[in-house]
Formats: sequence, structure tokens, C-alpha cells
Amino acid sequence: MTASSQNLIQSLAENIGSVLLGKDDVIKLALVALLGEGHLLIEDAPGVGKTSLAKAIAQSVNCDFARLQCTPDLLPSDILGSSVFLPNRGEFEFRKGPVFTNVLLADEINRTTPRTQSALLEAMMEQQVSVEGTTYELNRPFFVLATQNPFEFEGTYPLPENQLDRFMLRIEIGYPSRESERAVFQSHRAGQPVDSLKAVIDGNELMRLQQSVREVKVDDAISDYILDIVHATRSHEQLSLGVSTRGALTFYRAVQSLALVKGRDYATPDDVKALAEPVLAHRVMCGGVIREGQRTRALQIIQQIVDRTRVPA
Repeated sequence: MTASSQNLIQSLAENIGSVLLGKDDVIKLALVALLGEGHLLIEDAPGVGKTSLAKAIAQSVNCDFARLQCTPDLLPSDILGSSVFLPNRGEFEFRKGPVFTNVLLADEINRTTPRTQSALLEAMMEQQVSVEGTTYELNRPFFVLATQNPFEFEGTYPLPENQLDRFMLRIEIGYPSRESERAVFQSHRAGQPVDSLKAVIDGNELMRLQQSVREVKVDDAISDYILDIVHATRSHEQLSLGVSTRGALTFYRAVQSLALVKGRDYATPDDVKALAEPVLAHRVMCGGVIREGQRTRALQIIQQIVDRTRVPA
């Protein structure tokens, strides 16, 4: 890892940290998704900074940014775009939707319908969209940040498992400490700090960092450690659905990304342990557990599997 790469990552973390106070671990995980070419789902109670974190990441990167406020009446064409007839030319012209950007914030994603949620599937996985039989490539880099409130079920549409699998990480923010919350009072005296946040990295630099992630060395013993955990989810007696091969590859890439964020060009067992819950818990299903209790039980089982799996020397 070069010194310039380390400086860029440090600048990103500090810039975001000036808005989300006292949440260094959360910011680190968010950067893992950004640099690992994944997507991020921020799930927590209202008012703890989900949207602020998403906006801080978007504004820290000097790229095109679009925001979707997800509502029940949002249509797939509102995201992807649609063809408009031009009378003066006697033909249709495709008008691109907000998905044709670099950083897309989908706020309260579980408030829009499954049909609209699924419109993001191809975009998130393939970095392209198909409209009326024509395929359009999306911009590079492309990063989706989505937020949702897991405690409010009235008027919401829970994300299906195949959509959840498109997110590299699902993270929580949690309440700040008393000291951090006092600092929040001070920082908000003149308005929202995130609104005045400046970019510290551009799109080309971001893509170079993403390429650096792929060059992080993962020893065979670490790869086997990842696979041991993944395969344990497929045979666990309390899980009706284990982690897929796509999930395993995402786990591998996230481990590489965390190593780079920590300033290393090689992965360690601690990287695997740190990411098992945020990367894997939303990719498994617990048998006999109601939907509202899935997340808590899944986190417990993943931690149990990690504790039981032998750590490579």
C-alpha cells in the first residue's frame, strides 16, 4: 500500500468523521463497502445519523450524486428513466433516471414497493440497466447507499433476500456516547455540518483505491478460514438458508478492503472476524423465526459460528 493511498483513505475517514462524531468503527465499515466496490445498507432507528452518514460519504467523493426519497408511489421508471416522444423529431428519446450517477442515496428504501426495489437489482450487481430491450452501462464508479428503519413496519415493504444479497454490508450506527452527543450540539449551532462538507477525493482516485483492494494479499489459510465460516452457515441446524457463493466472494472482497482501510496490503484472521456479522448476517435465514426477529437471531448464530471455527495460526 502506497503512502498516497493511505493518505487518501485517512482523509476520507476524517472528513466523514467530522459529521458523524464518535463513530470511527461505523465509518471504517462504510469505507470497506465503498472501496470494495460493494453497496451499503444502513439500518437503524430514526434520528441516529443514517442519512447524514450517507450524505457525508457522497459529498466526500467528488463524483455525480443523486438522492432518491423512496415512497410507495415511486415507479421503476423514476429510477431507471424512460423514453419520451419528441414531436418535432418524430421519434422517442431515452431520458436517463437518477441511477445514472456515481453515488446513489436511496433513503428509506423499504418504503417503496418490491417492483421498484427490484429495479435496482441489475444496476447494483451488473452496473447496467435494461430498458425497453436496450442495455445501458452505468457510470463508474457506482455506489449505492440505502437506509431503512427496521423498527417501523406500517407502510413498509421489507427487502427480499435477493435484494439484501446485493449489499456488501448491512450496518447499524447506534446511539452516540454522551460526550459525542454534546459535541453534536456544538457542531450544529450554525446549521447542518454535512451541507458544507467538501470533497477530498475524486472518481479516478476512488477507482485506483478500488483496484488496490483487489491487490491485497489473502493467504490460503485465510481463504480456508473464510470458507470454513461460509460452509458452517450451510450446515447449521438453525439456518434454513446459508451463505451463497456470491456471498462468499463478497466476504472475501470485504476482507481485502478492510485490510486496505487499516493500512495493510495483506489480510489477517482479525479482518475476517470483524466482518463476519455485517457481511453474512443478512445473507442467512433462520428457520422458525418471525421476520422481525431474523436479524437479531442471525447475528447471534454468525457470532456462534465464528467462535466455533478454528482460527488459522
